Amino acid sequence: MPGCPWPDCNTWTVAPDEPTEIQPPGPGRQWHVPDPAGGGSGPTPDPPESGAEAGGAPVVPPPATPPAQPQQPRPQPQYPVPQKPARKKRRWLRWTLIGMAVLLALLFVYLFWLWRSYSGINRVDLDDVLDPVAGDATNYLLVGSDSRENLDPEAPNAAEPTVAGRRADTIILLQVSPEATVMMSVPRDLWVTDPATGRDGRINGTYNDGPANLVAAVQQNLGVPVNHYAEVDFASFAGLIDAVGGITIEFEHPAFDTESGLNIITGGPVTLDGTAALAYVRSRNYTEVIDGQEVKDPTADLGRQERQREFLVTALGEVGGERNPIALARAAAALSGGLTVDSSLGFFEALGFARRLGGSTPETLVLPTRGARIGGASVLLLDEDEAQPVLDRFR
Repeated sequence: MPGCPWPDCNTWTVAPDEPTEIQPPGPGRQWHVPDPAGGGSGPTPDPPESGAEAGGAPVVPPPATPPAQPQQPRPQPQYPVPQKPARKKRRWLRWTLIGMAVLLALLFVYLFWLWRSYSGINRVDLDDVLDPVAGDATNYLLVGSDSRENLDPEAPNAAEPTVAGRRADTIILLQVSPEATVMMSVPRDLWVTDPATGRDGRINGTYNDGPANLVAAVQQNLGVPVNHYAEVDFASFAGLIDAVGGITIEFEHPAFDTESGLNIITGGPVTLDGTAALAYVRSRNYTEVIDGQEVKDPTADLGRQERQREFLVTALGEVGGERNPIALARAAAALSGGLTVDSSLGFFEALGFARRLGGSTPETLVLPTRGARIGGASVLLLDEDEAQPVLDRFR
């Protein structure tokens, strides 16, 4: 019997003196009635189905309990779940990995191309004379040479008279630090003591004994450290200008020089190609057209050096600001024949130096000097008192 509370659900025990209203056992079951004399209980046949009294107690059948109905599970709504085929996922992952591998390969080839172009640049060993970098600031000595060895003989300024011997046409001291970029032109007519000979002369003449002697002349006569050296041939720089799409120079007035081939017909920002840029830096008879009048530059060679300084810094800034990898590769190839650097200037350091110039406008300082005539020649003497605060910026 389901839910029976007795140990034996097939037998029933009835007290002899108590009326009981319980249902009799079903067919095949027996009554167990205790014996009043203590003889125990014994099986009693099933009472009649008519409900007759047994032992004086009426038997009332309990109400029938309907059988429990099994609960049916409640149907749940079924919604289609879109699933991407595993094959498409694997295909997408495969093509992604292939694309990344191709990009990495192209980047490697490009960096190798740049490194190889940089490795082809001329190098000079200046470890014995250069100062080690101390702190965050680095001083670069930039030299512009007016050599015509790499110049196209058909160029307008190829026939310009040259001076025998090697010359440093432009000398720039450039300091790069996290705080600022500072530059100063060193006049080539500055009167100094030549470290190689011990005699006095113009500082550009010290270059005749090589870059190491020029570096030593700057260090000893100006009292500033030089950490790296870079020398640029202006003729090769013309190819660099073409590689980066030209260089923009600000002209206050229209200008020309019939000897160098310069011809600027309007004032304002003008983009020069390599040939026009070379004519600009080579100009010795720079003439401006002001209010219809031709006015020759009264600063003469000082003005020319200033234009060359502007050209060098702007050109390096153009290279540093270039983001086209093909243009950068062409620029590196163009420089490989006309650029000389010290052997300790690494590839990534040189690239970072150019990037820094491309993202900043250097502060320009003027080295205080005074004019003098020595041996019948016009030279410039360092104004010691006024020059020290300026030189301190590079120390």
